[in-house]
Amino acid sequence: MSQSRTGKHKITRAIEMNHNPDEQQDAKSQSVERPQVVWHQPLVDRATREERHGHRGAVIWLTGLSGCGKSTIADLVDRALAAQGVESYILDGDNIRHGLNAGPDRLQEYGDAFAGRFGLGFSEDDRKENIRRVTAVASLLVDAGIVAIVAFVSPYHADRQTARAYVESCGRRGDFFEVFVDAPLEVCEARDPKGLYQQARDGKIRGFTGIDAPYEPPTDPQLHLKSAEHSPESLAQCVLQMLVNHGVVTGGPSDQTGS
Repeated sequence: MSQSRTGKHKITRAIEMNHNPDEQQDAKSQSVERPQVVWHQPLVDRATREERHGHRGAVIWLTGLSGCGKSTIADLVDRALAAQGVESYILDGDNIRHGLNAGPDRLQEYGDAFAGRFGLGFSEDDRKENIRRVTAVASLLVDAGIVAIVAFVSPYHADRQTARAYVESCGRRGDFFEVFVDAPLEVCEARDPKGLYQQARDGKIRGFTGIDAPYEPPTDPQLHLKSAEHSPESLAQCVLQMLVNHGVVTGGPSDQTGS
């Protein structure tokens, strides 16, 4: 059987490299530095999964200051969706930092070098990486036909826009819903469910959003929830209605008092 020109060239190059150790080592180095990563397209695609679920996949991105009510609203939305038979999952900022986005202190079992390289703190760069990682996970959930509920402070406008662009480039336009959970700093600080604001005021925590690190409010969110003025239950209803209005799920409530 005759070989193609490409096949002959590859065999010739392999023989030449076997006789040239330096070139062989260079090729190995380049392979390590620039691995050939190719996306594997599964046989069961997103459309099939969405048809089976009976609803679309989507990202609900809840952003706001610590203590504004993101996690509470996320839990209520998740529970309501589960009651409707909708596949959903919460990606909570604190929970994700226990594993995927753990800080150096949680990675010490792997050694100082590993912990320092892969552990995430709260510097601007680490916050960006925190958002990048959770965005990738949320995008995979969308591809599985799941409603991903992301509850992250996510203080930087540019990072949230990058998250939207990534999710929609991997999926479809309209997969990403930015929801601004808006409560004044004094309200969040008065609530202070985890005692973090007090620690920040006492200088025990550095770079705390709202105290000595900035929060950039969304300029054009899909939903603006004023959590100091309405109950978490009514705000959760607003999120559910948004999903109905955009065809992510069917049925649901009609109250929009929080928007």
